[in-house]
Formats: sequence, C-alpha cells, structure tokens
Amino acid sequence: MPLIDAHQHFWSLATPGHIWPTAAEGAIHRDFGPDDLRNASAGVTLDGTVLVQSQPTDRDTDWMLALAARTPLVRAVVGWVDLLQPDAPVRIAALARHPKLRGLRPMLQAIPDPDWLLQDALTPALEAMRVEGLRLDALVQPRHLPMLARFAARWPDLPIVIDHAAKPDAARMTLDPWRGDIAALGGLGLSCKLSGLRTEQAPGQPAEALMPYVAHLVETFGARLMWGSDWPVVRLSGDDWRRWHDDARHLAARAGADLDQLFGGAAIAFYGL
Repeated sequence: MPLIDAHQHFWSLATPGHIWPTAAEGAIHRDFGPDDLRNASAGVTLDGTVLVQSQPTDRDTDWMLALAARTPLVRAVVGWVDLLQPDAPVRIAALARHPKLRGLRPMLQAIPDPDWLLQDALTPALEAMRVEGLRLDALVQPRHLPMLARFAARWPDLPIVIDHAAKPDAARMTLDPWRGDIAALGGLGLSCKLSGLRTEQAPGQPAEALMPYVAHLVETFGARLMWGSDWPVVRLSGDDWRRWHDDARHLAARAGADLDQLFGGAAIAFYGL
C-alpha cells in the first residue's frame, strides 16, 4: 500500500493575506515547500500527500492549487472558501474543476460560536460542495463534537473527516467527554485523522503518553482512520515529520491498527486518490 500523508501544509509568508504563523512561532516562521518536505521525510518512501489550507484566503487556495499542479507528490488539495459569501457556490464550482481539489476546510476552531456550521446561510455553499463531490475537513475542538453530530445527520451525503482527532486535551490527559463524543461520530460513519496530537501535549510529554487516544481512535474509526503528519506545524512540539511518523506507527501497531489502511488506504479511499 502506498504511504500517503493525509495532512500537511505548505505556505509562503509573502502570499497576500498570510496571517499565520507569525514570528512568535519561530520554529515554523519561514516558507515551507515540497523540497522541505522531501528532506523532512528522507529515509521513508512517501508516495503522496494531501495539502491542506492554512490561511483563510482565496489567494492561499489559488497558490496551493498552482503549486500542486506542478508537484506530483501532492495528490490532493483541501482549500478554503468563504462559505457565507453569496457567490460561494460559483467559487466552489470553479475550484472543483481543478483535478486535485478534493475538499474544503472552514477554520472552525477560530470561530467563537461552536454552532456556526449549523446556520441556514451556509446551505447554498454546502449544497454546492455536495453536488461537486467535495469533502469537508472539520477543523474542530472537543467543544464542537456534539454540533458536528447534528451537522452530519443533516448532511449524510457530504463526506466528513475530523482533523487532528478534534484536538483532545492531551496535555492534561483528559479523555472525557471527548471519548464518548468522538465515538458517536465514528458511529455515524465519519472519518478521522491521526494527526496534530503532539502539539496538543505539554512540553516534554513523550509521544508514548498518547497511547490512550490512539487506541480509542483505532477502535472507533478502524479503516476510516488516516495518518497525517501535520507538518510543518508538528515542529512546534519539538518533533519533525520522521519522528512523528515512526511514533505513530509504533503506537498504532500496539493498538492493533491495520497499518496499510492507516498509512495509505484510508486517505486513498476518502479523498478518491
């Protein structure tokens, strides 16, 4: 099975509208592109990636799609659209014509209202996503999970993947109510990414401490759980691509995961690679 990184980022600080990272995030406050990823993953045969938006701007999405068009390693792009704009359906239809555009990601974690995704004003954009066969990457936190269950019931034909396992409070080893809420979403058929967990830990916590979370995700999502590096953001934890790859493989094997599915098959199936 090919190795697919289901969640990674590129950015250029000079892109108009770029807002993050800032100088406060020194470990990642520079441009990151395909050559950087190839260097970070050296020693591992990486067959493809899913490039995910990092800026809430149309220009960033256009920049990613242009980069993906000349980068065979990037197999899919998850972009951003202002879903509340009246012309959002037109923009979505135009983006969907790009052969590598597979999904969209509203930055829900930055929106104070946890029920933002349920508002009726989003219906035209969400319907356009459904018609165009796009997926929704849910950038959520534990506070969003009950809402996401209601949303998924409203939109059963819109494929949804939970980014970063909804960012549980791994720093304090808090499992509940995250454990029950995310299990409910697994029961609804959603997919999930085993990514982003290292940056939720406290400084100095080892990856091994994530075992309760990994075991629960493997049990809950099974073949719908996909591994992502969240590179280069993972560098904020002191890790890099290769170390998180190796730690995740070790933890998932202990949890009884199908490693071929976790590290390739699930992303291929969900994103239609």
